[in-house]
Amino acid sequence: MMKRRDFVAGVGLGGLATGLAGCAQSESTANCDSGGDGQTWKWNMVTSWPPLFPGLGTGADYLARSIEAATGGRIKVKVYAAGELVPALEVFDAVASGAAQLGHTGPYYWKGKSAATQLFGAVPFGMNALEQSAWMNFGGGHELYQKLYARFNLVPFIAGHSGVQMGGWFNREINSIDDIKGLKMRIPGLGGEVFKRAGGVPVNRPGGEIFTALQTGDIDATEWVGPGNDLSFGFYKAARYYYYPGWHEPNAALECIINKDTFNELPDDLQTLVRIACDSTSLKMLAEYTYMNPRDLKTLVEKHGVELREFPADVMTRLKEISLEMLDEMAAADSDFGEIYGSYKNFFSTVKPWHNISEEAYYRAR
Repeated sequence: MMKRRDFVAGVGLGGLATGLAGCAQSESTANCDSGGDGQTWKWNMVTSWPPLFPGLGTGADYLARSIEAATGGRIKVKVYAAGELVPALEVFDAVASGAAQLGHTGPYYWKGKSAATQLFGAVPFGMNALEQSAWMNFGGGHELYQKLYARFNLVPFIAGHSGVQMGGWFNREINSIDDIKGLKMRIPGLGGEVFKRAGGVPVNRPGGEIFTALQTGDIDATEWVGPGNDLSFGFYKAARYYYYPGWHEPNAALECIINKDTFNELPDDLQTLVRIACDSTSLKMLAEYTYMNPRDLKTLVEKHGVELREFPADVMTRLKEISLEMLDEMAAADSDFGEIYGSYKNFFSTVKPWHNISEEAYYRAR
């Protein structure tokens, strides 16, 4: 097993500085133990993903192994896939109640608890993974995240990024906004609300149920993540058209939620190492998706004959208009949503002009 100091060194200079903060008075990182009393913790992690599912499931497993490695085995984590201990969409309640110590899931699933949780997951036409990470770490997002979840007896950390997703699988062409009317689509979160306002019928389904729903006609379309996951699920067998870009999820941030009482039992050094493990998982997952997606898109198109389509410009324009109107309305109606969206919107207005002349300009040039 990797020693804790080796793991901390491996997460980079930023992670190293954070990880050693609790050991500032020690002569070496080896002396930074939980009180030196040999106490250990055994945690159960419940997830919203199929077992070892590429990206999401492997990310949860990587997080569990990283926590064990970073803490030198002081915290041991057993991972339960969706349905093995609790259903996929009951992770929040299980961890909040203490039935499980931590969970790996998506913030957009919990709008029934607070609509504002969705802002930490994915915002239609919003920030990408790099921008969202900057907001969370330096723009005040993490503090708002902690504040909101604390009322549910949870301590949350971002623990994964999908990057820009695909627009989804459809059984009919989308040539105008009218083609969305009456369309039943698996699309959760804020994207689902936009889809509803555009005339569609959003349906929420956990990952393991999507293929059957699409194949049987229970839904007409679905989004999930991207080629790296969609190939594994076999969506190409049930839908003909594969649309891009993922306007609804320019990035999906995944989360590690920890029971607050459980987290507070830990000494400061182990709390810090858990957070470093979450940061490492975020980077690892984004890298895995960046590796899987181009490889598996090629397989979908060249081997399985999937028809790759771009959403028409007028459809994208209308969806963006609806999205901005909806977000402003939700901010006005809900104080939590308003506070968090205000911070998100302000940071986005700052970072977007910079990326117009940096990332986007470079993409066009190359």
